[in-house]
Formats: sequence, structure tokens, C-alpha cells
Amino acid sequence: MLQSYLPILIIGIIAIAFACGSVIVSSLIGQKKPNEDKLAPYECGNVPIGDARDRYPVRYYIIAMLFIIFDIEAAFMYPWAVLFKKLGWFGFIEMMVFLLILLFGFIYVWAKGALEWE
Repeated sequence: MLQSYLPILIIGIIAIAFACGSVIVSSLIGQKKPNEDKLAPYECGNVPIGDARDRYPVRYYIIAMLFIIFDIEAAFMYPWAVLFKKLGWFGFIEMMVFLLILLFGFIYVWAKGALEWE
């Protein structure tokens, strides 16, 4: 029974060896020219403003939740699309009702201004 896990063990060893080898080779042949910009906490070109532990506005979380809600609708559409012919008209009508409910939710959120970023 343990012989069936041997390929997984071999792939794991190869992956670990490749990762360690890449880090070692990179540190040996990589350029080492530190300067002030590279040693800054954020090497993105922008000077950090304020404290990193500041509180985010509630609007950020609202938009994140709305993204998740409207993104999950796509996850529900994949199985429906796969079984579309088997479901027939009943499945089509169910999906249209589902999309209509989501459309009303989207219109409501849009009318309330929850999608406006200030």
C-alpha cells in the first residue's frame, strides 16, 4: 500500500529540491546592489502615508461583500450551463428567476449608492 504513495513522495522531494536550489542559485549569482529605494519598507515607488494599522472605511467591506455576492452568481451558473439540456425549460426559468433576483439586488445597491467610491 505504501508503494502507491511513492510517486507523491518523489514529486514532493523534487519540488523541495527545486525550491531550495532556486533560492541558493539566486543568492549566489544575483546582483547585490542595495540602495535607499530597495531598502525601503515598500518597494513600489510610492512613499508610505500614515500608519499601516489604520482602520479601513466600512465602504471597503461593503464593496468587498458585494463583489463576493455577485461573483458567486457566476459559480452557480457553471453547473447550470453544464446541465442546461437536461434541465429543459424548467431549469431555464429557474435560472432566469435567479438572475432577475440578482438584477433587482444590483439595481437596489446601485440606487443606494453603495457602489460609489469616494
